[in-house]
Amino acid sequence: MTADRQRTWFITGASRGLGRAFAEVALDAGERVVATARDTAGLAGLVDRYGTDRVVPLRLDVRDRAAVHSAVRDGVAAAGAVDVLVNNAGYGLAGAVEEVSEEQVRDQFDVNVFGALWCTQAVLPFMREHGSGHILQISSVAGLTTYPNLGMYCASKWALEGLSETLAQEVAAFGIHVTLVELGEFRTEWSAGSLVRAAPLAAYDDVLAKRRHGLSGAYAHLQPGDPRRAGEALLEVVRADSPPRRLLLGNGAADLIPQVYRQRLDEWAQWEKLARAADFD
Repeated sequence: MTADRQRTWFITGASRGLGRAFAEVALDAGERVVATARDTAGLAGLVDRYGTDRVVPLRLDVRDRAAVHSAVRDGVAAAGAVDVLVNNAGYGLAGAVEEVSEEQVRDQFDVNVFGALWCTQAVLPFMREHGSGHILQISSVAGLTTYPNLGMYCASKWALEGLSETLAQEVAAFGIHVTLVELGEFRTEWSAGSLVRAAPLAAYDDVLAKRRHGLSGAYAHLQPGDPRRAGEALLEVVRADSPPRRLLLGNGAADLIPQVYRQRLDEWAQWEKLARAADFD
């Protein structure tokens, strides 16, 4: 484990849910947090509890690349550095692939993919200058497998996975770590207040009935995952000398994803002869 020292965390979407839990855990551990949200009123409680010397509240819409770069500069000016970036801002889009609109899909990628990209690009010059840093990409099991009715959300997380795998290889020489946080189901308002729904087509009523009900909001705040324990796991990862490239969080994630990968390995083995027949003799 690395020696204990105060770090500065830059957390997007810190006003509620997982982002708020991550901020509180870091602050309780003695860290400093640049907390961002589209509405800074939601950050007032953090400032009141921990003080302006520990919390830097910033208004930020991660879709705005120029605003992201400005916010990171402001955060560095106020806190002295950004040691940990937590790309947490994001939301879900529910709907069959045929149901979702162009605007909905573009909005989904603007936040979940491009928002994370802009934040990553903004912090890298400061991390490279310091020769250290850790980027925590808040992904999901939906970035490793897929679910009916969440195709575009899954696609956005798969894009984040590819971006982050490449990023990790590019920045390792600068002393910068990248960890994809593969979340299972955590107890937040995600399915109630953070989910956009496409207009349903009757053709999918039977196919998606169970999935639509599961994302109706009735399950909000009943999920098994504890946001605070997720934050504590991130703290442990940041303090590790050799942090993981991927971190599964939650029993559901730890059970499901190895099964998914075993199924893929089995299928690839079944079709290996055909795969090898595609090269020139």
